[in-house]
Amino acid sequence: MSSIDTILQKDVLDRESILRLIAVRDPEQIELIRSAANRTLLENCGNKVFYRGLVEFSNVCISDCYYCGIRKSNHGVNRYTLSEQDILEAAQWCAEQGYGSLVLQSGERTDRTFTDLVERVVKKIKECTVSPKLPDGLGITLCIGEQEPEVYRRLFAAGAHRYLLRVETTNPQLFRSIHPPQQTLESRVRCLEILKQIGFQVGTGVMIGLPGQTLEHLVDDLLFFRDRDIDMVGMGPYIVHSDTEMKQYKVSVEAQRDEILTRSLLMIALCRLVLKDVNIAATTALQTIKENGRELGLDFGANVIMPQLTPLEVRKDYLLYEDKPCVDENREQCRGCLERRIRSVGREVGFDQWGDSLHFRKKVNGPGRS
Repeated sequence: MSSIDTILQKDVLDRESILRLIAVRDPEQIELIRSAANRTLLENCGNKVFYRGLVEFSNVCISDCYYCGIRKSNHGVNRYTLSEQDILEAAQWCAEQGYGSLVLQSGERTDRTFTDLVERVVKKIKECTVSPKLPDGLGITLCIGEQEPEVYRRLFAAGAHRYLLRVETTNPQLFRSIHPPQQTLESRVRCLEILKQIGFQVGTGVMIGLPGQTLEHLVDDLLFFRDRDIDMVGMGPYIVHSDTEMKQYKVSVEAQRDEILTRSLLMIALCRLVLKDVNIAATTALQTIKENGRELGLDFGANVIMPQLTPLEVRKDYLLYEDKPCVDENREQCRGCLERRIRSVGREVGFDQWGDSLHFRKKVNGPGRS
């Protein structure tokens, strides 16, 4: 029996074991890790993949992250904010298709006009998507960045019950290298704690392949997810946008695409092995690296996927990174394509279900949602 086999038989992986696994590059050993992650997924979460219809409703942003294509200093971006009617129409379509849940994502803003818009829209979505199959309307995840605690409380009371706030890295030095001084890791982590206290299912995640990132950093990221009791994880490969402060890394990052993809898939697998019953997304960025990247993500332990619902006329204006797939694919095409991708790896779609994190449901010890 190989040392990798021995490690994979452990129910609890320590830091040294995780580091050994993430350093694996032998295809046969990678397959052992993938297979173990898949078994862990099926044992803890089942075979279903849950949809999160994605509406990127605004690309206006007050933050200036050095890696992001919609950072406030990128003056080449055509800025937009969808109308309430457009957002509600997308939500109703989402419910009619049986997606069960919706993600409202935007650039970061903290002004009252913006937060009031989000609060109104969440309330209206809950009202207009009630049906026999969804008696409480669509499940709603918000991804709108750092806000004041009172804003988080208002949004939770309005009906949003999941919140995704990615930290991008948990290493303080690396975080500082990709953000301006006024944006801090401490502030990000504090928001995660506040969201948890309010009652949200809390998600976070990191970019994989950042310049200066080590395998040790990635192991620490996984342990952060575990120690902070995270319910949902969204991770993806770092892809350079040419209109950012980090454009000088474009050639070197692209030269490492195969390695970054391998690291990304192993991070998903190890996240599944370490955290077991959390929700993990197969992100669109995986498909940018490799055409079947999202299928690979599912095969390495992910159980959430996000079909695009952003209107086609503005989708090209919400590019956090370059070469984003599906920007010219309408939502009907996206629906059919994703279902084929999911079934190709032997999984099934959990239609008309919120697909809440089982990890969260066990913590609150309640009946939860289907």
